[in-house]
Amino acid sequence: MNRHAQPFPLQTALQIWKRQKQKKPKTTLAEHICSASPTCPRLTFLRIAGACGGVLALTLACTPQATAQPLKLATWNMEWLLDTASPLSATAPADIPHRTNQDFAALATYAQHLNADVIGFQEVATPAIAARVFTPTNYQIFMTQDSVLQRTGAAIRLGLNATQNPDFTALALNPALTPHPLRSGLDLTLHKGKTSLRLLVVHLKTGCWDNAPTEKGHSCPLLVQQFAALRAWVAARQSAHEAFAIMGDFNRRMTPHDPFFQTLVHDTPLTLATAGAASPCAGGSYFIDHIILGGAASEWAAQYSLRVMVYQPTEKAVLSDHCPVSVLVNMPEY
Repeated sequence: MNRHAQPFPLQTALQIWKRQKQKKPKTTLAEHICSASPTCPRLTFLRIAGACGGVLALTLACTPQATAQPLKLATWNMEWLLDTASPLSATAPADIPHRTNQDFAALATYAQHLNADVIGFQEVATPAIAARVFTPTNYQIFMTQDSVLQRTGAAIRLGLNATQNPDFTALALNPALTPHPLRSGLDLTLHKGKTSLRLLVVHLKTGCWDNAPTEKGHSCPLLVQQFAALRAWVAARQSAHEAFAIMGDFNRRMTPHDPFFQTLVHDTPLTLATAGAASPCAGGSYFIDHIILGGAASEWAAQYSLRVMVYQPTEKAVLSDHCPVSVLVNMPEY
């Protein structure tokens, strides 16, 4: 269960969304949903039986065949994936999930079914514990250097060339002004031929899910500061003419018209991959896990490729309160 999400009233919300006169970013994945067929119902999900013992993946309707060798980018909050061998684990709250070997095996099975080339993950304690889900035979693990229990990181498929840049510590803000330590962003550069993609994996402050940025409660002032830092990071990518992606748990029910998202598109158009769609996770919810594409990458999103992998309804393993969200990108090699 995504504890930060609320049931999404699909038909009512869609009618309101259609009536609004909205200024959209230059390119959004939502503009293309179902355009291939006039009979395709927007925001309809198909239930597809997958491998790995009947793992279910929910797919946006009217999906065409994928283009050759796109990259699959995914984000997945793992919900307190702790390493009991780490001294920091003793500082964890008592009511968090505790995993058995069987739970880790189940998570690894879902990760195999997800089959993404790049998975940005959140709430993972150490590279060793991440490797129990994203196996070393398939992935290389990158993580921030934060001294916190919930770190951001990424699993990069072996064979892809990635370099780690200095952590984006501006997202952690000033520890003296926060109730508890916040998380830095993991900053990577992915290379494919002569093309590069700058990747930022984030886990932002919880509590200001759909409140106004002027609100003084619900952690909104801290989230405002984090979005200001993100805007500066985006501006730096624009100045360097870099293609980039920001993905992770934003703890914000963002749409293209959300005032927080609007601060990011103030200087440049961005593609919000989750725009105009509802998440099937936990029976229907607003997205708080997002993938944003910018620079040249804003044109790389494969149409109709937004996916949410849900867990089996009868699943007994302790997994996560978030479902993996993914999108395909056609990254050129010139």
